[in-house]
Amino acid sequence: MLVGVAWVASIIEALLRPDLPWRWATLVLALVLIPTLLWRRSHPLPVMVACFAGMTALAVADLLTSSKESAGLFTMAVLIVSLYALSRWGSGRDLVTGIAVAVPTAALCIAADYTGVGDSIGGFFVLGITIAVGLAIRFRGRARQREIEQVRFMERADLARDLHDTVAHHVSAIAIRAQAGIAVAATRPDAALEALHLISTEASRTLTEMRAMVGVLRRDQHAELMPTPSLADLTGLARHAPGTPRVEVSVADCYTALAGSDSEISPAVQTAVFRIAQEAVTNAQRYARNATRVQVTVTIGDGKTSGRDSDEQGGEVHLWVTDDGDLVDQRRVGDGYGIRGMAERAELLGGSCVAGPGEGRGWVVIARFPRSGVAA
Repeated sequence: MLVGVAWVASIIEALLRPDLPWRWATLVLALVLIPTLLWRRSHPLPVMVACFAGMTALAVADLLTSSKESAGLFTMAVLIVSLYALSRWGSGRDLVTGIAVAVPTAALCIAADYTGVGDSIGGFFVLGITIAVGLAIRFRGRARQREIEQVRFMERADLARDLHDTVAHHVSAIAIRAQAGIAVAATRPDAALEALHLISTEASRTLTEMRAMVGVLRRDQHAELMPTPSLADLTGLARHAPGTPRVEVSVADCYTALAGSDSEISPAVQTAVFRIAQEAVTNAQRYARNATRVQVTVTIGDGKTSGRDSDEQGGEVHLWVTDDGDLVDQRRVGDGYGIRGMAERAELLGGSCVAGPGEGRGWVVIARFPRSGVAA
C-alpha cells in the first residue's frame, strides 16, 4: 500500500508541476527508488543507502544548475521511511553506517535548497525524530518479546508442577498399591484384590486429570475441567491401605479460626495448600521406610498444633505434613523436583515452604501462606 500510494502520488505531482526541473527524469528516479521500500525490513541498510543516494543525486544536480526550484518531488519524502526501517530492523553496525550516510546527504539537500536556519534545523530534527521513533519501537518490541518468553516459561513451570503434583501423585500411588498387593498376595488374596481395585481407581483418576490438562492445552477443544482443589479436598488424602502408612488429615482448626472472620482464604492459596500436602504425602509414602503414620495439619495462625513454636500470625495459613519414618531414606526426597516445586508454588503466592528431618524421627514439610495469596 505504501509503495502504491507513493507511486500514484509521484505521477500526479509530476503531471501537475510543469515547472519541475528534469520532470521526467525525476519521476523515473522516484518510480525506481520507491519500490525498494518493499525490502526495507529484510535489507534495511541497502534500501536506505539507495534512497539517500538518489536524493543526493538530485541535490547535486540542483547545485550544479543553480536552479531556483527544488529538483525533487515532494512525495519523495516517503523515502525517509527507509531511515526509520534501518533504526527499527537494522543491526547496530548498520545503524551507525546509515547515520554516517544520512547526515551528509541531509546537509547537501539543505544546502541545495537553503531557505533559512530554522528550516535547516527542522530538517535535521526530522531525521533525529525518525531514528528515535524507530529505536523506541524496536526496544518496545524486544521488551514485549521478553515478556512473552517469561510468560511461556512460567506456563511451562506451572504445567510441570501440575503434572508432578497430580499425575505423578496418582502414578506413585498405583506403584505403592501394586507393591503392597504383591507383598500380601500369597498370604492374603483378599488384600491383593483390594489393592487391584485401588489401582483401578487411581488409574481412572489419572486418565481423567490427563484428559482435562490436555483439553486445556488444546485450544480447539473445550475441556470439562474438574473443580479446583480446595482445603475441603484435603480430607480425600486420608486413607490407609495394607503395606502403606496411615494418612490422617486435620483441617478442623482451620475452619474454626475462619468462623466469624471477614477474611477468606484465596482459592489460589487453597489449591497450593492441597497440592503441597498431596506431594508431601506422596513423598512420605514412597520414601519413608518403617513409617506407620503421616499427619497432615492445616491451621490459621501459630504452629502449636504441630508441636513447634512460631510467631502469632493470624493472617496466615499454615500447613504441616509429618511422618514417623526413618530419616536416612527420606533424605532422598530432596533429589527430585517435588520439594523444588513445592517451594516455587509457595513463593509465587507470597509464602514459603521448607522440608527437612523431624525432631528425632520422620520428615517434616512446613508451608505458610498469607490468606490473600499476596506477599505482605
